[in-house]
Amino acid sequence: MASFFGVSALTDAFHVAFRIPNLFRRVFGEGAFSQAFVPVLAACKTEHGSQAAKQLVDHVATLLTWTLVVICTLGVVAAPLMVLGMASGLKQTPQGFDAAVVMTRWMFPYIGFMSLVALAGGILNTWRKFAVPAASPVLLNVALILSMVVGGPLFKRWGIEPIYAQCVGVMVGGVLQLALQLPALRSVGMLPRVGWRIKALRAAWSDPATRQVTKLMFAALLGVSVAQISLLINTQIASHLAPGSVSWIANADRLMEFPTAMLGVALGVVLMPPLAGARAAKDDARYSALLDWGLRLVVVLSVPSAVALGLFAQPLVAVLFHHGNFSVLDVQRTTAALMGYGVGLVGIVAIKVLAPGYYAQQDMRTPMWIAIAVLVLTQVLNFFLVPVLQHAALTLSISIGAVVNALWLLAGLIRRGSYKPEPGWGIFLLRVVAATTLLASFLLWASGSVNWLGLKADYLQKIGLLALVLLASAAIYFVALKISGMTLRQLIRR
Repeated sequence: MASFFGVSALTDAFHVAFRIPNLFRRVFGEGAFSQAFVPVLAACKTEHGSQAAKQLVDHVATLLTWTLVVICTLGVVAAPLMVLGMASGLKQTPQGFDAAVVMTRWMFPYIGFMSLVALAGGILNTWRKFAVPAASPVLLNVALILSMVVGGPLFKRWGIEPIYAQCVGVMVGGVLQLALQLPALRSVGMLPRVGWRIKALRAAWSDPATRQVTKLMFAALLGVSVAQISLLINTQIASHLAPGSVSWIANADRLMEFPTAMLGVALGVVLMPPLAGARAAKDDARYSALLDWGLRLVVVLSVPSAVALGLFAQPLVAVLFHHGNFSVLDVQRTTAALMGYGVGLVGIVAIKVLAPGYYAQQDMRTPMWIAIAVLVLTQVLNFFLVPVLQHAALTLSISIGAVVNALWLLAGLIRRGSYKPEPGWGIFLLRVVAATTLLASFLLWASGSVNWLGLKADYLQKIGLLALVLLASAAIYFVALKISGMTLRQLIRR
């Protein structure tokens, strides 16, 4: 996308328009809904068996589908108001604002597909079928790439801005992701039956388990909404900065989300069902051990990733983005945003493991109040930092807030006795710090020894050099850990 479209008011408009359905998706999809649904489903399966779980799935799917139909209809109608609320600064360039409204209308129904994908993913993860939910986002990426390569030239030939083809890619990607889940749900006997009559809707609402999901969802909604309010405020601020600020932050998001998804989201998905099961079985020792295992993996894998994002940010951005219409200035501005994320990556990833520790106890309020306090802190930081650091201040404040959030969640779990750190954390942290110090030295040398910006035209050469640096980095880090006495395979198998 960076190569095809570069950075402009139209790319800002696309990122804003795509962010609007994603904001709602994180509420009705893998956000509040999943946090409420998965613990109740796991407890229902453990205590009452698969037949009761299937009834719960049918009732929840019915309520969710009816809700999504209403929301998608309202979203298409209210697109101008949502764009104004998300990024009023786009009005500085009327073309950008109008484009954002049109693209929002095209893409808003995406939340319907993705919320149903989140429902399917929660079911499959509870049945320990992780592969299909994990693989389905690939289909969105494939659809987006094809929409650029095939749809972009067609739209240009028809006299339409090529970036609108991305909207088609988003919608096709949503349909494909949902379609992929259906055979997997059928294989475990959990393909939902959605009731389209009022009678079915009433039956779904009268189910006590469904009401429990709804009650927990409203509590979780406040906590999730706080994070989305923070995102909305930051996007609003970015839209009033230099044109391209929204796109620079969005490009940095791509690199930050990679380790976040690979580590934090994956661990959170894997941990939630067994944590809920351990809580339902009143197995406190297993509950604490699962959290300990997740936190050790967070530290051993996210600390080197954070160092890489901080010290090796410009080479990463230059290799991945610096070609086609993406300029040197765009590289520098995206690098600044990415370095801000590097400061708090460990906190961002750790939250994905620590928060399920509360959700598995059906405690949605504590993470909510912590998130509200962190939101206030983040905006205070923005007030002081944005005039100095511009768009990079927005990512730095998010990072600082994430670290505070993670430490607060951790302290709460320890204080209430839910998590008791197992022996060996001191020597474990020393090993990680020593290995990371060696890695940092190597990355500083690699960053300065190659003119990464000068390799714009030599695409294969810069990819090869980056691959060598990454392989060498992994070797240095994991060999150093092994020499210090840590075996990653044993840690994973715990």
